[in-house]
Amino acid sequence: MTSEADASEGSTAEKVEVRGIVEKDILDEMKTSYLNYSMSVIVGRALPDARDGLKPVHRRILHSMNESGMVHGKPYKKSARIVGDVLGKYHPHGDSAVYDALVRMAQPFSLRYPLVDGQGNFGSVDGDSAAAMRYTESRTARFAMEMLEDIDKDTVDMLDNYDGSLKEPSVLPSRAPNLLINGSSGIAVGMATNMPPHNLNEVVDGVVEYMGDPSIDTLALMKHVKAPDFPTGGIVYGTLGVYEAYDTGRGKVTIRAKAEIEEKEGEKNRIVVTEIPYMVNKSNMLQKIAELVKAKVFEGISDIRDESDKDGLRVVFELKRDAIPEVVLNQLYKHSDLQTTFGIINLAIVDGQPKVLNLSEIIGCFVDHRRDVVRRRTEFDLNKAKERLHLVQGLIIALDNIDEVVKLIRGSRDADSAREGLQESFELSELQAKAILDMRLQKLTSLEGDNVRNEGEELKATISDLQGILDSKERLDGIIVDELLELKEKYGDERRTDIEENAEEIDLEDLIMERDILVTITNTGYIKRIDLDTYKTQNRGGKGLRGMGFKEEDWVVDMFVCSTHDYILFFTSRGRVFWLKGYSLPSGSRHSRGKPIINLLPNLDDDEEVRAHIKITDFDVDKYLMFATRKGTVKRTSLESYSRPRSTGIKAILLNDGDELIGTSLCDDTDEVVLATAGGMANRFRVADVRAMGRNATGVRGMRLKDKNDLVVSMAVIPGSDQQAEENGDEDEMEEAQNDDSPVDPESGGPILLSITENGFGKRAYAYNYRLTKRGSAGVINIHRDYIEETGKVVRVLVERPDSEVLLISQNGMVIRTSCDCIRLVNRAGKGVIVMRLEEKDKVMGVALVDKLEGEDDACDMEEGDGVPGAKEKGDTSEEAADTGPGK
Repeated sequence: MTSEADASEGSTAEKVEVRGIVEKDILDEMKTSYLNYSMSVIVGRALPDARDGLKPVHRRILHSMNESGMVHGKPYKKSARIVGDVLGKYHPHGDSAVYDALVRMAQPFSLRYPLVDGQGNFGSVDGDSAAAMRYTESRTARFAMEMLEDIDKDTVDMLDNYDGSLKEPSVLPSRAPNLLINGSSGIAVGMATNMPPHNLNEVVDGVVEYMGDPSIDTLALMKHVKAPDFPTGGIVYGTLGVYEAYDTGRGKVTIRAKAEIEEKEGEKNRIVVTEIPYMVNKSNMLQKIAELVKAKVFEGISDIRDESDKDGLRVVFELKRDAIPEVVLNQLYKHSDLQTTFGIINLAIVDGQPKVLNLSEIIGCFVDHRRDVVRRRTEFDLNKAKERLHLVQGLIIALDNIDEVVKLIRGSRDADSAREGLQESFELSELQAKAILDMRLQKLTSLEGDNVRNEGEELKATISDLQGILDSKERLDGIIVDELLELKEKYGDERRTDIEENAEEIDLEDLIMERDILVTITNTGYIKRIDLDTYKTQNRGGKGLRGMGFKEEDWVVDMFVCSTHDYILFFTSRGRVFWLKGYSLPSGSRHSRGKPIINLLPNLDDDEEVRAHIKITDFDVDKYLMFATRKGTVKRTSLESYSRPRSTGIKAILLNDGDELIGTSLCDDTDEVVLATAGGMANRFRVADVRAMGRNATGVRGMRLKDKNDLVVSMAVIPGSDQQAEENGDEDEMEEAQNDDSPVDPESGGPILLSITENGFGKRAYAYNYRLTKRGSAGVINIHRDYIEETGKVVRVLVERPDSEVLLISQNGMVIRTSCDCIRLVNRAGKGVIVMRLEEKDKVMGVALVDKLEGEDDACDMEEGDGVPGAKEKGDTSEEAADTGPGK
């Protein structure tokens, strides 16, 4: 028995191998198959492309109609013929799916700007279905031709159809931002899209505004794209949901029917509805209202009449004599489909992946697509013009040498020998020689010869113009804008859907919830905001949350909590200041990098950099801003002078030629300022020594530079340091510190200045060691000139914060992070210690103070007498590295 069983198993195995059967776990197979099916539905059927706003079936219908000549201006064709062409050529699915998509594109109550011009019964707002496809006729609408324009100029990629026999477009060139103006809806596997239609005039204005300023925020865009504009009219009630949808990609918009109360003396009052919410079935709505009247939910209604006709919709609600019309209307809004909610989900396919998009991102996808289309179209026209010019130049050569050409051709045995003879005799290409042989005799006339030469000159001008478009982003964008404005002129119309504010929604900014957010800024200039609720409070011993994942050369240089209504002021090297509200900063997750600050600030010059940022809750008249420039100029201006924001920025300080802003900081009369130069000098003086001046002033001398090649590299503000020392009774000790190069006794406390040089040296010294001088003086020695050659020039001087760490990055991208406590306290003129060991010719490029990570221990690995940190990178343990100054 055993041998028989073994033999049976062996034969089975042989059969399995021969038949090519592969054993698989059914659970794994179901998972894989369902995932493949899901992605096929998401990408290939249910969701629109962000570029042309079409699903594959709609795109295939329009392309097939265009190919077959069923276009605007030509006779209508049976819808059944169109459906058959689409099924046979591009869309191998059910005919009902294709016809339903065709019908919806022809319904003026479904699409704001219909793409199909239908003849026959294509359904109604009452929910009546369209007639069978054998009875209706169709052709593309005039507007749809704008979607197909230039498709024959290699403007989009063409893909194989389902059987590889034909080519179909992966996307339409689409001059119109169809995704916004017509919207879309669809249900995929595990996700859905529901995008409302908009008014073409508003969308075009929004796109043009975006192209002028890609960093434009949602509120600014909403000055143009105010709210959805539905083909059935109605009222958008309240704009909070609109803002949320435009800002995040998801939101709920309340839509009300447009109703009027008619009051006549001696007669019953009535409510007349002339427009209903989008996608509401009128017949079903009236039936449900009638049932509610019978159920005495609406006790004030005596009769309901549908008086709609070919001139428009009209529904009349007759009221009882004792009924209050306003109360009944509010009841209708509350309990019937006269008020509905449109849940916006801006989900579309971007680069082959489903993505939820805000308003700015939707416009950005369309603009990028149009730039690609116009560029490819221009390249196509340029190549055609060059090819034609090549042939024309050959014809001109032939005309200039007509006798020799005729003689050569007559003396040739056949066409091939004539072509070869022309190529050799006149150095022509094969194409030029063929064109000469194909030239008609009428070209030999004087007039035709002049026409050929004129054509050559026109082609050269055309080629120059087309090349200029490809070489200039401004010209290319200008063409896109001109085409959009042309669309607006041809198809633009007034809004159909009114916008009505809630009593509580007077100012849109007031609708934005005031909540705390966490703002992070990296050394490479990326910024983002995170809701503070993301970081939940944890008990001691918790693991915490993973922060954002950066590239190796990125780190957070500033992190602060502010309100969504707070201002963030950004100061640039050119002396300009820009404002951003907290809510206008890009929202991100804990793991995202955010967006570059320079992309959020309009009109920045190429070499203009953001040098400082300050959070402002209110523009306090008692607060000031202190500015410092490379050449030692300082300026103090009341914070109130910057209380009138402008999105394009304003002048913060007037700079002299060749000068630039290096730092800006908040201060008051009790503070002190330290200016530090690259050559190792530092000047400490009182803020009160700098008189307050206007916003457009240049400022006054803050520090005299002894060396004409020296520059101020850093400004640090010390909060009320000398007053604090006096209050602590340390006047004698402070005076001694100001007149002696020895360090202050550590027990006296006080602010500490941290200096970092380009060769990786660092030092800490009490601020009181730097003698308090007057504004405009040369200051005192920060790093002795004897050490500058070894340490390199000063890069940054900072006021140390408790429990802070210092981050250094070099030109070669090396990064080190170490606790400030690991850097020895030395006297004012000391050299300091090596903080970062650099490779040859490498220099420290950036320095930042960051808060110590929670739960992180200091690990300096410092030996006795050594001042070299080893917390994150092993330092130098040599005696020279621990040198503390000339008096050692």
